[in-house]
Amino acid sequence: MDWMAERTRVLSEAKRVVVKVGSAVLTGEDGLDLRVVNRLADQLATLHDRGLDIVLVSSGAVAAGRKVLHAEITGLPARQAASAVGQSRLMHAYDEAFARYGKVSAQILLTRDDLRSRSRFLNALNTFRTLLDWKAIPVVNENDTVAVQELKFGDNDSLGSLVVNLVQADLFVNLTSASGVYDANPDKDPEARCLECIENISCLDLDTTCDGKTSVGTGGMYSKLLAARRVAQLGVPTLIVSGRERYVLDRVFSGEPIGTWVVPEAHPISRRKFWLAYNKTPSGSVVVDPGAAKALTTQGKSLLPAGIDSVDGNFGPGALVFIKDESGDTLGVGLSNYDSADLRRITGRRSGDIADILGDCPYPEAIHRDNMLLDAAV
Repeated sequence: MDWMAERTRVLSEAKRVVVKVGSAVLTGEDGLDLRVVNRLADQLATLHDRGLDIVLVSSGAVAAGRKVLHAEITGLPARQAASAVGQSRLMHAYDEAFARYGKVSAQILLTRDDLRSRSRFLNALNTFRTLLDWKAIPVVNENDTVAVQELKFGDNDSLGSLVVNLVQADLFVNLTSASGVYDANPDKDPEARCLECIENISCLDLDTTCDGKTSVGTGGMYSKLLAARRVAQLGVPTLIVSGRERYVLDRVFSGEPIGTWVVPEAHPISRRKFWLAYNKTPSGSVVVDPGAAKALTTQGKSLLPAGIDSVDGNFGPGALVFIKDESGDTLGVGLSNYDSADLRRITGRRSGDIADILGDCPYPEAIHRDNMLLDAAV
């Protein structure tokens, strides 16, 4: 099936959709643009009436607060304070907009810690399931007012990709200020053209394809494509399309070929591997020798201590770490069976030597293949 036929099929058969909208779409010179909020709610309500489960990941709280405060927002404490002012205004606007169509919206604020803890992840999953069973529309944002830097998602594109996994969505729609993904920066190259489809996003060089961030957001096209690459690994397609065009969602779901369609991978990873790779933050790294790199990437092997050249960082057992080759390229990420101190002691040694060195050998592998994701979009 070609990508256009697959796009048509997904748009007609999708049961659950995550829609992410950015600050550059929602806000104008006077702060939160209520006309945009109302138009978005109108379109989402129409899709909801068709029987789709809708989860909205919405930016805009900090930008909305900035305009109310008329203050310079620099640094994390100021952003958190602006979010505290803007979040209530953002949610009030959604509540009123959805209520016009007889829809109930529900606010969900998340930090990375909520998703990297397996028990809290499952609690969030059950909350989403209940809300969707009640036919409510969850509106998700990062809990900026309490998130410390190391627990932040970084941007709502990343959060959106994690929510796709959390709610097991069939499609990720990313509403942006651009018409889609361009083959060059349209602000600098008048000949740049919008790509209709990205068929193999894992082979796309994001650094050369993307450049620049929007003035009011934190992401830019790089973060949108990184999120799309993660979602593709789940077997879920992404549509990146302009949120500024009128009735864009109505047009998309009516079959109009606008935006950029990102084709998912043919062989998706497990949701568990997605969770361990992207809900945790790597605490260090291990550098492997060429033989181990080949065994990992071509033979699907676990990483043994004998294949490790060096260990960087300080971390405990069960920590997520980067797996790098000798040139410094990242091969993937995985959960270390040992803390960094013990891993350094057994680096380069055979598994049969572990008990003699450490006094015990709970695991023959440094990182088991079941706890590893190669070609991770990090």
